[in-house]
Amino acid sequence: CKAFCESGDFDEGEFVDDAMTQDELDDGFCLPCQAKPHSDMVLQIRTTSILAKTGPETFQAEVTKVGALSDTVFELELEVEDRERLNFLPGQYVNITVPGSEETRSYSFATGPQEDKIAFLIKNTPNGLMTNWLKNVAKVGDKLKFEGPMGSFFLREPLQPILLLAGGTGLAPVMSIMESLANDELLDVPVRLIYGANTNVDLVRLEEIAAYKDRIADFDFFTVLSQEDDHERKGFVTNHMDPSEHLADGEADAYLCGPPPMVEAVRTYFDGHDTPPLNFYYEKFNANQQPGAKTGEEVAEKAEKTAAKVGV
Repeated sequence: CKAFCESGDFDEGEFVDDAMTQDELDDGFCLPCQAKPHSDMVLQIRTTSILAKTGPETFQAEVTKVGALSDTVFELELEVEDRERLNFLPGQYVNITVPGSEETRSYSFATGPQEDKIAFLIKNTPNGLMTNWLKNVAKVGDKLKFEGPMGSFFLREPLQPILLLAGGTGLAPVMSIMESLANDELLDVPVRLIYGANTNVDLVRLEEIAAYKDRIADFDFFTVLSQEDDHERKGFVTNHMDPSEHLADGEADAYLCGPPPMVEAVRTYFDGHDTPPLNFYYEKFNANQQPGAKTGEEVAEKAEKTAAKVGV
């Protein structure tokens, strides 16, 4: 029952080293079974999203839109039967059974929890099972099934400035997060997005992203390309982070979804930074699994000098 205390004051109660050490207490951990709050508290706990009342179920859906957004990205939109049963948190994903097979592929919602239809951004993977279905078979009216929602990578209560980092089709859960933030009437923190890709052709939904400038009071974004010499910002997303603008001098909550090299590069950057984010949540895609599959390793990390990890 060990948890990380993001904010709030408490009496730690009595405990033995086998349950929690004094060093862990000093680093911000507590035992909720012993701690007595002196104020409201925010805790990060080691659990799946089942306890957030978004446990996975099996759903039937009908294709309402399918097509290529670019040479490298497909969009799949679905109308879900019993839509009111599907409760998910922005950032979570589902396992879709590829029609005509028993195989599943995992994709994050690219739409907000309140939208009637759901959508996904899917990478064009040559000879991939899902890619072949999308290119050669899929059409409006087709039926499919999926299981979800799943994942502990999701938007927490927006109490600090927010930095969103997206790589490739990792933009999908970030879009879901931004849609939720745009509908949050109490939102009063700045939101920044850095969207990384290889080339111009990999960038999608730019107009929709730009529209959030009118929907979120303090929102801005830019793109970074690793393989375009004439792009305004070239290289990696870490080359273009401003400690004040994007990290809020150590007070930001950072959310990252992208391929393993991007995740590891950002983690290394934060580990060596003087003012890393207050909280760092990330999800990475596992290149060793089937195309489009995720590791299931959504990690919430407290990016301080203690490097204390929670939520694994």
